[in-house]
Amino acid sequence: MIGILGAGSLGRLWAALLPQHQVAFLPRPDADPAPATLSYTFESIQDGQHTISLPWLQSPDDLSLLLVTTKAGDTLDALQHWLPQLRESVPVVLFQNGLGSQQRVADAWPARPILAASTTEGANRPEPNRVVHAGIGETWVGPLTPSARPKLAGVVAQLATTGLVVHAEDQILPRLWQKLVVNAGINPFTAILDCPNGDILANDFFLSHIDSLCNEIAELMAAEGIGIPTPGELRQRIEAVARNTARNTSSMRGDILNRRRTEIDFINGYLVQLGSRLDIPTPVNQLLTDKVKQLSPH
Repeated sequence: MIGILGAGSLGRLWAALLPQHQVAFLPRPDADPAPATLSYTFESIQDGQHTISLPWLQSPDDLSLLLVTTKAGDTLDALQHWLPQLRESVPVVLFQNGLGSQQRVADAWPARPILAASTTEGANRPEPNRVVHAGIGETWVGPLTPSARPKLAGVVAQLATTGLVVHAEDQILPRLWQKLVVNAGINPFTAILDCPNGDILANDFFLSHIDSLCNEIAELMAAEGIGIPTPGELRQRIEAVARNTARNTSSMRGDILNRRRTEIDFINGYLVQLGSRLDIPTPVNQLLTDKVKQLSPH
């Protein structure tokens, strides 16, 4: 049985595409008592619309794999509840945005097989009980702890039963950084400006800060040994994704609109913390972090 912890858009996407008799949700430890099943409408890119109905597990005894699709700030607390009940050999795959939460989990349970995933699959939830697979992408999975390495091929094979493109990635950190760059260059601007992704490209606030932001990120990446990208290359990557997802609402903007806590501390806030450790100034990342925090509940 594959367990999914986190019943947001991404968790429901994977749940809908995995073999239905092999998947179940784990409730958040602070959640209200749930009904026996979670039901929602799933709009597939290939197969149209259908209803998904999956059980809530109260005990993870039979799990062979755990996918964690919670918000980054909720991940550690959720796993502190469930991991003591899980066999130590069960692989745990983290799907969080940004960086920081993954390292916290790996540091907390170094003996467990902890893996991280970076995905470009698009999913959104326009209504509470409706999930749309909005764009086909790719997913990379790689080990964060030594015991995860021998589990990697099996985890990738299980995830590939969805029909999605899933890659084994022995060095997952550079992949996580690639997504962090895009999130740091798009999400806070869309949240601050309250606009879809593509609208930032002609906005004066974005245009006046993007080059300095990319300079900061490039310096941090070089100091961390994550390649040697130029600021211009980072800007091109950010703007290409913003154009390709022009009408999409970023997760951070969605959090602001729905009065939820954002993941800014694990995106631009993570870059601020890293800059502090490395003695590299990050004033633009600090500015974006502060502005988003002013808009969101704490």
